[in-house]
Amino acid sequence: MQTERATSIRADELGFRVEAKALLERVRLHADQGRLVGLIGPNGAGKSTLLRAIAGVLRPHEGAVWLEGEELESIPAREVAARMALVPQIAPDTHGFTARELVLMGRYPHLGRFQIEGAADEAIAREAMELTETEEFAERTLDTLSGGERQRVFVSRALAQQPRVLLLDEPTANLDVLHKLRVLDLVRRLVDEGLTAVAAIHDLGMAARYCDRLVLLSGGRVLAEGAPEDVLVPDIIESAFGVRSAVYRDPATGSLAISLIEPADNGRAHAPSASGNGRNGQGADRHGSGAPVAARRRSG
Repeated sequence: MQTERATSIRADELGFRVEAKALLERVRLHADQGRLVGLIGPNGAGKSTLLRAIAGVLRPHEGAVWLEGEELESIPAREVAARMALVPQIAPDTHGFTARELVLMGRYPHLGRFQIEGAADEAIAREAMELTETEEFAERTLDTLSGGERQRVFVSRALAQQPRVLLLDEPTANLDVLHKLRVLDLVRRLVDEGLTAVAAIHDLGMAARYCDRLVLLSGGRVLAEGAPEDVLVPDIIESAFGVRSAVYRDPATGSLAISLIEPADNGRAHAPSASGNGRNGQGADRHGSGAPVAARRRSG
């Protein structure tokens, strides 16, 4: 018997504008405890804006955000930071700080006024760096690290906050293939242990493989949401991204894989997709033909 999960994050009818341009328009989103929700969509769709509004960095012009059942605006900023962490796409200025110092900043929401970090805080920061394999950079300043190395250090700082909700804006954008897998494997493991995560993910295949639910944004609106197999279908991908695609089951992982074929408006012939009534990789279905591999499904 499945247990109903509490809602960690709820965004209701969010609207945000810059001058006359609507970056978010009546956006609704929910993320249940112990689930990973992926935000996907083309550049400029509103993914980063939505994450910043959920984090409280931006105040929406319409709508509201609830964190664990409480309206975000009613919660003191320090308490929000103790419960929710954001890993931004563009790192703030960190000139002169070592990686260890930056990760220790994640402990500030848990410290009293004028309190300095103690041995327990040092241990938590060290464990966070071990999880992201950044301990070797501990005494190096951030400006001596590559973009990918800095990104992993910022993930470490977020983990050192020990949040119950983790927001990630393109967490793998600067990472090599190995560390993309390791970071998303880590996030997935933490989610399976009870963390709630909302992540903007550029790679559709990675989003399908790691996320429980997807929210597809286009033009500041939610175009589709639901399980990966319900969102990542060729007609929806074409509507959002303007490309023709084939969607199938990866025989190695059992998750959805996406092959991008061509721009939708270039007029060239493209391979017809197979039709049929199969679902979840069993024969040909609306995702296109693929190996009959059982889908990786999670309860809930």
